[in-house]
Amino acid sequence: MSVPVIRSAGEGERRSFLGGGLHTWKLLTGDTEGAFFMFEDAMGRAKMTPWHLHPHADETLYVIEGEIIVNIDGTERRIGAGGMTFTPKGVPHAFMVLSETARLLTMQSPGEGEAFYRGASDPTEGVTSDVVDMARVQASAKANARAIEILGPPPFANVRLAS
Repeated sequence: MSVPVIRSAGEGERRSFLGGGLHTWKLLTGDTEGAFFMFEDAMGRAKMTPWHLHPHADETLYVIEGEIIVNIDGTERRIGAGGMTFTPKGVPHAFMVLSETARLLTMQSPGEGEAFYRGASDPTEGVTSDVVDMARVQASAKANARAIEILGPPPFANVRLAS
């Protein structure tokens, strides 16, 4: 049975994501009986995801601050603070940070993708490294194939970063 959860700014489990970024996990699958999970992602300029899809989960991103560019199923669009994206399960997508920093709120439903992020991150006290360990990210993706399928490199070769 789910119980109410209240977390203030900065509260939640912190993990250094090895694809780049610092996650603050706001809701875990255990909090929602597997219905979804949610984390805040703080990232630096040029952080990008590989071209990927979530076979069994819908994903919503809300831009808290900064600017990103997203490519969802071949359509590119810049999204700033207050903007959001919704990517249905099975639809290929990727994003890249254009601004100096960005913070996103990410929610996936159902929450089985939490295992992928756990496998591709390390606990931290709030300090993240700039080291990207794509081998570990890919290994976690392979181990959690129901959660994510990495399709290839990011589609952002010709994108100019914000100055």
